[in-house]
Amino acid sequence: INLLNRFQKGVRMLSNTIKSDVARLWDKFWSGGIANPLTAIEQISYLIFMKRLDEEDYKKKANAEFLKRPFSSVFDGKDEKGHDNQTKRWSYFKNLKSEDMLSHMQEQVFPFIKNLDGSQPFTHHMKDAVFIIPKPSLLVEAVNIIDSIYEKIEKEQHEGQTFQDTQGDIYEYLLSEIAQAGKNGQFRTPRHIIQMICALVNPKLGDEICDPACGTAGFLLGAYQHIMTQYTSSEYRFVDDNGIERGTVADKLTDPRQWQAIKEKTFYGYDFDTTMVRIGLMNLMLHGIDQPNIDYKDTLSKKFTEEDRYDVVLANPPFKGSIDKGDINENLSLKTTKTELLFVNRIINMLRLGGKAGVIVPDGVLFGSSGAHKDLRKMLIEKCELQGVVSMPSGIFKPYAGVSTAVLIFVKGGNTKNVWFYDMQADGYSLDDKRAKISDNDIPDIIERWDKKDPEKGNNRKAKSFFVPRKEIEENGYDLSLNRYKETEYEEVKYEDPKMILAKIEDLEQEIVVGLNDLKNL
Repeated sequence: INLLNRFQKGVRMLSNTIKSDVARLWDKFWSGGIANPLTAIEQISYLIFMKRLDEEDYKKKANAEFLKRPFSSVFDGKDEKGHDNQTKRWSYFKNLKSEDMLSHMQEQVFPFIKNLDGSQPFTHHMKDAVFIIPKPSLLVEAVNIIDSIYEKIEKEQHEGQTFQDTQGDIYEYLLSEIAQAGKNGQFRTPRHIIQMICALVNPKLGDEICDPACGTAGFLLGAYQHIMTQYTSSEYRFVDDNGIERGTVADKLTDPRQWQAIKEKTFYGYDFDTTMVRIGLMNLMLHGIDQPNIDYKDTLSKKFTEEDRYDVVLANPPFKGSIDKGDINENLSLKTTKTELLFVNRIINMLRLGGKAGVIVPDGVLFGSSGAHKDLRKMLIEKCELQGVVSMPSGIFKPYAGVSTAVLIFVKGGNTKNVWFYDMQADGYSLDDKRAKISDNDIPDIIERWDKKDPEKGNNRKAKSFFVPRKEIEENGYDLSLNRYKETEYEEVKYEDPKMILAKIEDLEQEIVVGLNDLKNL
């Protein structure tokens, strides 16, 4: 009953004590000499993985004993130097003295997790990983704080919150602290923007869903949560702080084969940064996707061969990046090295016929005058069914960047007849670097209008949303910028007669002269 009450009231927030622990963890890393947020999160991820590995091993052992089945622990045996692998457990090394713990971690535990077999997706991408926590005191404090956080998760679990949800929320809260753009224009997509795009694309159970530039795997997680909501009964759903309906119970998913498909054969992601691959893997694993399919690959390069493969693609590809011309995949037909164009070309290629995509692009993609820009827009209109363009304000991605962006929703194949445009003015947060919560929020309206859109009733170009026929877009050189088609309603401003304005100016000048004379006398 308590659990249902929390869901119905929308209580899906981390407790202040847990937030305080996360803040302490950040402070310890900062004061301990690891100031780069991505580096800190990566090191924290290693520690969380070690704790999870230990706890899950004990759970599997208990289950095997209960079912009277044989069990083989990942901690069985010894390493090549003869050290007992049982000493690599979190429950063992967390009790060591600070100096001993750091040397034990560097010399035994970290090499051990790097060399685990392929049954652990996280360790598959650990070849270039480096453990760089420099001080014994920082390691001890980090281990103690993580232990404290997990103890509080256990407590909250008894109070109505699920362990998996809280664990995942904590990691997302950690990721939200990344406040700087990465290499090649990489930055995190706000969670509520991901939720909006998932609502527009509407991925379903059975779809194979991919992000070709997945970063922290936010889009894949958003798709997972969208599917969970679809299979949660209405009485267990709630409206979150962003005005979007959510549901995490998924009580309608009753077949174990469905859960297996979701956790093992639904979500696929690629990134050319191994740090992001590891963070993305950990993000999905902590949310209950035990076997995420995230791999290290440059999806624009010749080595990427997946064509006509996915039912859904969701992405916010890097902006303003470029790729070596000689390494561009031959199947990408656009004659350019600009990644914001090539990624949309890649997304079209990797979709199955009838597959659907939601992708964020910089505004320049919508109206750029180069041959590649025009060819891409022509491709979206003629080889796809371009369904929607949501124009977003320039502050959406602050503090990372102030670039104006748009969301493209399209289906591979089909026939573009009318394109739905929406002029988003607000997303529920201030459009400055602070991104403080505000009441103005177009996202619920966008989702509602999208679900009810009708070309026969959406011809008012002065409204927030409207349709533009394909022929008009073609006549405008395939321009997809909202301002090309939106009609702005101007209010007539009435001014006073010029003679009256001049008379007022003369009066003001006389007052100034009087004032100056008074000052001179003083």
